[in-house]
Amino acid sequence: MQSRFKAKKQRILEQLNVPNAEYQDLSPKGSVDEPIRELIDDINMVEGLVTTSSCSGRMSVFLEGQKKSTTIGELEPDNVVSRAGPGGKGGGSWLYISHTQTALPGQVAASYFTSLFSLQRPDGEGDSTRTVQSRHIHLKFEPMILHILTSSLDHSQHVLNAALNAGFRESGAVSLSTKDGDITNPMVAVRSTGYSFDSIIGYHNDHGQNIALVDENHIRMLVEIANERFKINIDRISRFRSLLLEQYRPQAPKLGKTDWEDPDARKRRKREEGLARQRAITAEHTAVSPTTQTKSNEESDLASVLHNDSSKL
Repeated sequence: MQSRFKAKKQRILEQLNVPNAEYQDLSPKGSVDEPIRELIDDINMVEGLVTTSSCSGRMSVFLEGQKKSTTIGELEPDNVVSRAGPGGKGGGSWLYISHTQTALPGQVAASYFTSLFSLQRPDGEGDSTRTVQSRHIHLKFEPMILHILTSSLDHSQHVLNAALNAGFRESGAVSLSTKDGDITNPMVAVRSTGYSFDSIIGYHNDHGQNIALVDENHIRMLVEIANERFKINIDRISRFRSLLLEQYRPQAPKLGKTDWEDPDARKRRKREEGLARQRAITAEHTAVSPTTQTKSNEESDLASVLHNDSSKL
């Protein structure tokens, strides 16, 4: 393995091994998501792989941010305020984040999710404050995304095969080659956008209020959809883990499969077992007792005599 890759992996593992109370990263949560902590540990056990960033999948409620104008006291060209995208870059704030299914109240409450997501119902006049410059509030579901640094093209191919077969159809790799022909360390992104969704449920008005644009039943429906998507997400994560570690089974004892056998050794064993069975069958046919053989001859002679006597009648 290249020394450059080993050095990178060592630095990453040192950071991940920091106690949870002290660990901090650039994500809103600030730490590795618990639903994929075991997956990350398993991947990092493989010599040629190391995870660099991850999200186990989440449902979030996000308020768009607003970029500052280029000149103090002035708006962007055409008097349009530039807004940050719903992904969080450029500002904004997270009103709610969950990496697991969100609990649903037993009965439909008038304002359960409205309160949970820090929204307010319009008071009649509030809705008139919404303009094209208003910052919108999004309820989103995003599946797992995982970035894995690999030590070679072969390793990156193993990761891609597992990801695509597990249902992460938008997975891909970068840094597959270099201009000077040096050995590269491809980065593989494991991801799928096919079952993500983004729905606007409110806006931020000029009075600093987060106003709901949809009713409680509509928000509950979106949460129920997100909970179903979590089930799909967990299933695909499980398949990806199995498919990936299957390719590194000798290096991944956490799979619990200790009966792995080298393909060549298996061929030799099967061939020897087949020869042994053939020898046993041959021995069974040849090991006929003399008494049985004699009795068979006597029965044959008696049958011949009876045949001859009956022909004279």
